[in-house]
Amino acid sequence: MHKSLLAAGFAALLMTSTASAQTLNVATAGDQNMVDYIKDYLGPMFEKSHPGVKVVAVGTGPGDGGSQKIFEKLDAQTKAGANADFDVVVIHQKAAGTMVQDGLIKKYRDALPTGKLVTRDTATNALGTDVSGYVMPMFHSQTAIAYNPDLIKTPPNSYVELRDWVKKNPKQFGYNGIKGGMSGVAFVTGWVTAFAGEAAKLEKGPYDAATKATWDKAMADLKEFNQNVVITPGNAGTLDMLNRGEIAMGPVWVDMFYTWKAEGKLPPNMRLKLVSPGMPGQPMYYAIPSKTAQEKLAAEFIALATSPDVQAEGIVKRFNWYPGIDAKNLEGKLDQAVWNQLFADIPPDALAANGKPFPIGPYFNDILETYERKVAN
Repeated sequence: MHKSLLAAGFAALLMTSTASAQTLNVATAGDQNMVDYIKDYLGPMFEKSHPGVKVVAVGTGPGDGGSQKIFEKLDAQTKAGANADFDVVVIHQKAAGTMVQDGLIKKYRDALPTGKLVTRDTATNALGTDVSGYVMPMFHSQTAIAYNPDLIKTPPNSYVELRDWVKKNPKQFGYNGIKGGMSGVAFVTGWVTAFAGEAAKLEKGPYDAATKATWDKAMADLKEFNQNVVITPGNAGTLDMLNRGEIAMGPVWVDMFYTWKAEGKLPPNMRLKLVSPGMPGQPMYYAIPSKTAQEKLAAEFIALATSPDVQAEGIVKRFNWYPGIDAKNLEGKLDQAVWNQLFADIPPDALAANGKPFPIGPYFNDILETYERKVAN
């Protein structure tokens, strides 16, 4: 009886271990659409190519707070000497840098079949931290200038041309300052990197607290610029004012812009311009926890998720996001109408050249503080 119970217990343990080994646990920060994407689209596709594997997706919440929860979980389990509950994590830039520094995620991208399809610097630099090899971009969100071609035949190509255009066309450009939405914040950080110089230093460091003293001229010019613009209520507010014709041009998130167009909330002829020397966007990253027991399976999942076919169908077509891999790898993977929609105004080479990261954390905070002190007041 005793031996039978032992045998039965051992058999149950083996079955549990086998089941556990065939479950891939994916934790994602971000909105519910991130969880749904994995649960309803990526997961079933991976399960079909890996019979016997079950993909389980869990969301940890939107914004950096969602990534922070993943960090806290992995950090606690590492300190306890336990395996991670998660095999794949989807995280923001800020958390990625911290996790690399604390040894919480593996260096895996160099061995990934799709790793070579990424050349954008966000794959190597996360707000000043070297993350090369540790992360694989899932997608890139991007800001750009939306404009009405009925009112603007030749849109500005750069921040300098935009500044001059606003002087000649007062109250036709609108943005939300630094409150109510990140499109305005992105415009302001782009302004500083365009007019204050040292863009590489702002994006990659090292941080020097004295640097903000060199921004006085750029901020004074921005204060003057603001006298001729409309301060909108937020991301949606800028789009809404564009739709009503109250402004002719303003910074927007590209995915929001195309979603609004698809829903008939913007005129169908509205267009985008990614001005030089660039405007910021943000990636979401796939990463593999250091303590996962299923590194090989996790890498195979990320390879599928970042393949050109999946990036085309799942990232571009479903969400209007820019792909995590270089967009040139998607040519021929999308029907021409979808390709034209997302890349006609901002082609892959323009995205590669002028799609920029946000400044590193300390400079980012300095820009916002200086704006409040010297521009908003």
